[in-house]
Amino acid sequence: MTQDQRPNTAARNWDKAGWRAYPRIQMPDYPDAAALNAVEAQLAKYPPLVFAGEARRLRAHLADVAAGRAFLLQGGDCAESFGEFSADNIRDTFKVMLQMAVVLTWGAQLPVVKVGRMAGQFAKPRSAPTETVDGVELPSYRGDIINGFDFTSAARVPDPQRMLAAYTQAAASLNLLRAFSTGGYADIHRVQSWIADFTSGPEAERYRSIADRISDAMAFMQAAGVTADTAHELGQVEFYTSHEALLLEYEEALSRIDTTTGVPVAGSGHMIWIGDRTRQPDGAHVEFCRGVQNPIGLKCGPTTTAEDLKILMEKLNPENEAGRLTLIARFGAGKVGDNLPRLIQTVQQEGANVVWSCDPMHGNVIKSSTGYKTRPFDSILREVREFFAIHKAEGSIPGGVHFEMTGKDVTECTGGVRAVTDEDLSDRYHTACDPRLNASQSLELAFLVAEELRARRVAEAAPRAAAS
Repeated sequence: MTQDQRPNTAARNWDKAGWRAYPRIQMPDYPDAAALNAVEAQLAKYPPLVFAGEARRLRAHLADVAAGRAFLLQGGDCAESFGEFSADNIRDTFKVMLQMAVVLTWGAQLPVVKVGRMAGQFAKPRSAPTETVDGVELPSYRGDIINGFDFTSAARVPDPQRMLAAYTQAAASLNLLRAFSTGGYADIHRVQSWIADFTSGPEAERYRSIADRISDAMAFMQAAGVTADTAHELGQVEFYTSHEALLLEYEEALSRIDTTTGVPVAGSGHMIWIGDRTRQPDGAHVEFCRGVQNPIGLKCGPTTTAEDLKILMEKLNPENEAGRLTLIARFGAGKVGDNLPRLIQTVQQEGANVVWSCDPMHGNVIKSSTGYKTRPFDSILREVREFFAIHKAEGSIPGGVHFEMTGKDVTECTGGVRAVTDEDLSDRYHTACDPRLNASQSLELAFLVAEELRARRVAEAAPRAAAS
């Protein structure tokens, strides 16, 4: 049995329903227990959405990220909704992620591992259990898999039937994503032409030289006979899905035993993560996630202590497997220096194998002058740059980025080359929860991150060149 197939220690002492004996937070109390049990039983009979071999392959790619041999791009919806579900929306987000990945590949000169916040990102933690509008207090909206967005008493009641709708939508999304990934839509020459379209306008002129260099590389490969017809990798991509494992009834119902290894796998998505609000070492979410073989993400915010991180790394990755655990830093611009160094030092002291990823979205939410919740593009970029600078200072590897984004032309985050102002937010503010980068802002951010990656690569190469 290979290392990838060896059952881990955690799985030997784990039961998929064991989380029910642990403290649970950010989860609904369903009023009809019989209805909940019936839905869970039905889901347990359904095919898994993803398969263990796919999760192991992603873990192998993430091991490359941890070692500095690849870079992680994770992005997609804040919270997928039933109402906005369409083939066009899936295609548009996938398209932007492909463009971002090509630009990041140019900057890092490394393969980019592409992981969507898609086909499962239906549940959201909330800062308060209730919200009040015009003097009326109702339970908070927790994502379409749990309750409805409409501000009515009926809509806000947790309904287990929504899990079945979420499963159906996730299955359809995965089906389309797999078709896009292997059916020619992801041809790198097509993606390069989309990038050129973005930089053709005057506002994106500063990125044109990068786009031209990518175009020149594509032209050279084509002239040399390297095309999608002759090189399989140029016409297809590997694309994985991920979501926060928040609704544990859903996660348990879709967990399976991998027939190859005998180890449990979360069948709901290739990668699942634990949020900053649900990462209690003795909590239900950590207990569930420790036992499945999928790659696990762990959000790390300002309140993450060194001691908690040590316990969590031991629980979630007891055999210290490369690619198993991704630490997703989310502090807020200007606060990274106060928090990230101590966590990096903790990881180094423990000799832990982790991927470090930057989530510059969640710590940078503000209320605009027009009353909309937004995220300034400049703050997002500042946090990314601080993340890279601190990793350089600490001698560790900045492995990836994690964005809430959409392929739609929304106006939810301010700034960017096609500047969205506070006054513009009301034009196309479509998010059900948190503000997302639109297509233009997402690609621009990829160009800026690529510049950071390229500068790091040049700096690392300089001492080697001088020595030779």
